[in-house]
Amino acid sequence: MAFSYGQQQQRPPVGGPPVSKVELSVSCEHLMNKDTTSKSDPICVLMMQEGDKWFEFGRTEQVVNTLDPLFSTKFDVDYYFEEVQKLKFTVYDVDNATSTLDDDDFLGSLECTLGQIVSHGTYKQPLILKTGKPAGKGEIKVSMVLASNNCYIVAQELTDHHVVDINFRAHKLDKKDTFSKSDPYLEIHKQGKDGFWQLVHRTEVVKNNLSPTWKDFTLTVQSVCNGDYEKQLKLVCYDWDSDGSHDLIGEATTTLRQMIDDNQGGRRQVEFPCINPKKTKKSSYKDSGILFLTKCILRKEYSFLDYVFGGCQINFTVGIDFTASNGNPKDPASLHYLSHGLPNQYQLAIGSVGGVVQDYDTDKMFPSLGFGAKIPPDFQVSHEFALNFNPQNPYCMGVDGILTAYQNALPQIQLYGPTNASPIINHVARFAAEAAQKPGASGYYVLLLLTDGVLTDMDATREAIVRASHLPMSIIIVGVGGADFADMEILDGDDGVLKSPRGEPVLRDIVQFVPFRQFQNKHSAELAKAVLAEVPRQVVTYFTKKNILPNNARPL
Repeated sequence: MAFSYGQQQQRPPVGGPPVSKVELSVSCEHLMNKDTTSKSDPICVLMMQEGDKWFEFGRTEQVVNTLDPLFSTKFDVDYYFEEVQKLKFTVYDVDNATSTLDDDDFLGSLECTLGQIVSHGTYKQPLILKTGKPAGKGEIKVSMVLASNNCYIVAQELTDHHVVDINFRAHKLDKKDTFSKSDPYLEIHKQGKDGFWQLVHRTEVVKNNLSPTWKDFTLTVQSVCNGDYEKQLKLVCYDWDSDGSHDLIGEATTTLRQMIDDNQGGRRQVEFPCINPKKTKKSSYKDSGILFLTKCILRKEYSFLDYVFGGCQINFTVGIDFTASNGNPKDPASLHYLSHGLPNQYQLAIGSVGGVVQDYDTDKMFPSLGFGAKIPPDFQVSHEFALNFNPQNPYCMGVDGILTAYQNALPQIQLYGPTNASPIINHVARFAAEAAQKPGASGYYVLLLLTDGVLTDMDATREAIVRASHLPMSIIIVGVGGADFADMEILDGDDGVLKSPRGEPVLRDIVQFVPFRQFQNKHSAELAKAVLAEVPRQVVTYFTKKNILPNNARPL
């Protein structure tokens, strides 16, 4: 029995637009059989967690009478690099037309995170029953390979961001039904490295028609051919039957490159004889109809992850305010007070933001700087000093290294002033300028600047930001404590274009300012979501304005 399923439901964005979309394709093999007189009629339901609650993201179509379903429905999931996204895949045997699942047989599930799928590339886990035991031999695998005794999720991070708009029609297909014309639908398959064919797309069924025109559809190049335009593709046309025993009408082979080139941007229809291999031995056999490719238009767009996967390093630097207005670090009321059980706002901000960004830097060595303090050995005021007091090597290993250097530095310095941020901005800008001289998209710099008050050198900071807007660089400013940060909002540019004292506007928006107190009673991860959500757009905007493609970009 056919099952009606709804549209995929994206959850509302927390901070900004998604970095990318991740396409999840689900297939299963050797599922448990829950039907008595026939095989199961499975679907897969994807749930996503929002807070402490799960909501249904979407469902595949139902594939009738099989323990080895190959679902054509794809889950295009918004990927937010700044947060953890928990997913649950559940497979059911559906025996009725209701949308509820309570009366359907549970075949197994998997809980994981989207980050696990994206970062592993190949992710394989067994399906689990509600008892916690394995659901037979079923497995879920993020892979291009299909093998026996498995249930797979074939997941592809849509890093290519080239898409193709496609349309097919057919003419004079073979009649497969006795009392009516065929009910044709078309599938596109791609060949994996192991020689197996994997379903890419399945059109809708056009009832009672030997010369159907199917609806337009759009596919990513990644999902069609994994970026290999010469990969073998198979066009397979079937006659749909309600009992699931669909009849092969015929098939043809091609490549995406051939489809694009021969279609000439939609100006030329491409003919593919529809051949049924079982009939080719007959001398009188010519074909089982003609497939016409009426449209195959390639479009491209690059995303943040295109640049990251192309080798662009996200270089993270921390700048910490050590001015006297923070209070004596030995005083529990100080913003720099170190408690054995409770981290202060500086520590929370470093851990929250740095904990996300560090995954995009291979060596995880981060320059960690301070400003506004008198430092050893001569205790002169410095607005650009290394937390480890080694100006030749100010790097700390990971977020833990930054926090350790911060704790070690506090007893050795004297908090002073004023609150000058421009030296640290210019410090990072020098490295960003060096990266800008290198070919390709080699690196991008993110400065996390933590301060407890309005900047004393506002004009110099505005000038530094305007210059930095021409470089591969973003600035995150977190206001710590209870000060009035109204004057800091102008640096963000949300209320208008930031200009230097000379009147020069920023080339692009690179500053994100938030007061920490907005997140005082929230999970620290909420801060990272808020301040990092704009970084992917800033990265793409910089390289786009400079006409710099990702290092692994494939020319058309």
